[in-house]
Amino acid sequence: MKTQHALNLAVLLFAAVTTASAPAEQQIAVDAAMNQSVFLAGEKQTGYLRVAMTGFEVEEADRTPVNVAIVLDKSGSMGGEKIQHAREAAVMAIQRLRADDIVSVVVYDTTVNVLVPATKLSNKEAVIDTVRSISAGGNTALFAGVSRGANEVRKFHSKNCVNRVILLSDGLANVGPSAPSDLAELGQSLGRENISVTTIGLGLGYNEDLMTQLAMHSDGNHMFAETPTELAGVFDAEFGDVLAVVAQDVLVTIELDARVRPVRGLGREMDIALQRATVRLNQLYAGQMKYALLEVELPAYTGEALLLPSPTPIATVGVTYVNMKTQSLERIFKKVAVRLTAEPDEARASVNKDIMASAVEQIALEKNRWALELRDEGKIDQAREALLDNAQFLNSNAIQLHNEKLKAQAGSNEIDAQNLDPGAWARQRKLMRSNQYRVMKQQADQPQSRQEP
Repeated sequence: MKTQHALNLAVLLFAAVTTASAPAEQQIAVDAAMNQSVFLAGEKQTGYLRVAMTGFEVEEADRTPVNVAIVLDKSGSMGGEKIQHAREAAVMAIQRLRADDIVSVVVYDTTVNVLVPATKLSNKEAVIDTVRSISAGGNTALFAGVSRGANEVRKFHSKNCVNRVILLSDGLANVGPSAPSDLAELGQSLGRENISVTTIGLGLGYNEDLMTQLAMHSDGNHMFAETPTELAGVFDAEFGDVLAVVAQDVLVTIELDARVRPVRGLGREMDIALQRATVRLNQLYAGQMKYALLEVELPAYTGEALLLPSPTPIATVGVTYVNMKTQSLERIFKKVAVRLTAEPDEARASVNKDIMASAVEQIALEKNRWALELRDEGKIDQAREALLDNAQFLNSNAIQLHNEKLKAQAGSNEIDAQNLDPGAWARQRKLMRSNQYRVMKQQADQPQSRQEP
C-alpha cells in the first residue's frame, strides 16, 4: 500500500505541472498497452508492455527549421565516382532546404576543413557551388570531422531547431580516435546536447561497428550505401526525416505496479530502477511510429483477483516531449491495466498481434546479433544454424500473428545464412549490421533493398 501510495502521489505531482495541451491534431499519438488484454490468473507469466508514439502530420510551410552539418569524407578512397555522387547527393539535399535553414559543410581527409561555416541559406547557389568543388585525397580523420561538424551546429544550436550532423564515409578511421568505443562516447556526448548524428557508410571498406555506435548513442539514423549511385536515395530519405521532426527531447517513463517486476528493455536502451523504467528519444518524425518495449513478469494473481470489478493495474506511462510546432512542453499520461481470467482460451484470444509482433521482432534481433558474433569468432556453421533457427522462429510467429514484416525478416535471415563464407562476408556483415540497427531503432526502411547476393 505504501509503495502504491507513493506511486499515486508521484503521478499526481507530475500531472500537476502539466502544460497546456496543443489540439489533438498537433500532438503525438501515444498508445500504451500490454501484449494481451486478458491474462491467466494463478501463475507467473511474461508480458510485454509497449509504448508506441506516432508523430503528427505537418505541412512543409510549418515544419521545424533545421541546423545541419554535412560532413563528407574526401580521403583518397573517395576518388572518382564516389566523390562525384557524394557531391551531387549533398547538393540535392541542400536544394530541399529553405532560406531560414542553417547549413554547414565540413570535409575531412588527413585534416579537417570547414568549407561552409554554419550559415542561413540566403545564398543557396554559393553553398552548392562550394560543394561541387570538393575533390578527394588523403587519409580519414573521421572523429575530428564529426567533432568539427558538431562545432558548426553549436554556433546556432537551438531547441527550436532540428540539430543534426550527417556523416558520410567509405573508409576506416585512421587518423585520431578510431575505436567504436571512442565514437560511442562522442555520440553519447552529442546526444546529451540534443545533436543527433546520422552515419552513412559507403562501399565495403568502412567500419560498420564504429558507424552504428556513433549513430546509436546520439539517436541518429544509420544507412549502408553499397554503391555510389545509391547515395542520392539515401540522402533523400535522411533529409525526409530531418525535415519531418515534430517532437524532440522525448522521455518515456513507465511506473510499474508494485506487484509487477521489470525484466528488461527490448531494442532501445532502457534505464530500470526499482519499479521505474525510462527511455529517451531525441526526435520523432511526422507520420512515423517509434516505440519503447518493456518485458515484465506478472505475479501469480490469486483467484480472489478474478472477483475484482475493475481491471488489474499494470503501469502508469508518462510521455514528455517538446512539441516543435507549438514550441511547448507536452505531457501525456496513460494507464495500463489488464483483466484476469481462469480460462486459457480467453487469455489467448486477447493477444494484441501488433504488440506481440514488436516483441518477436526485438527478440529475433538479439538472436541475429548473437549469430553475427559467432561469425566474427569464425564459427561459420554455428552462425548459420543460429540464423536458420531464427528464421524458423520468425516464420512461425509470422504465421500465428499474420504478419508480413516478420515473414520478410525471416527471409532476410535465410539469405544471411547463405552468405557467411569469407568471399561474401564483408558485404553481408554490413547488411546485417544496418538491418539490425534499423530494427532496434524502428528506423524507416532504406530506399531500396540490397539483400540479394
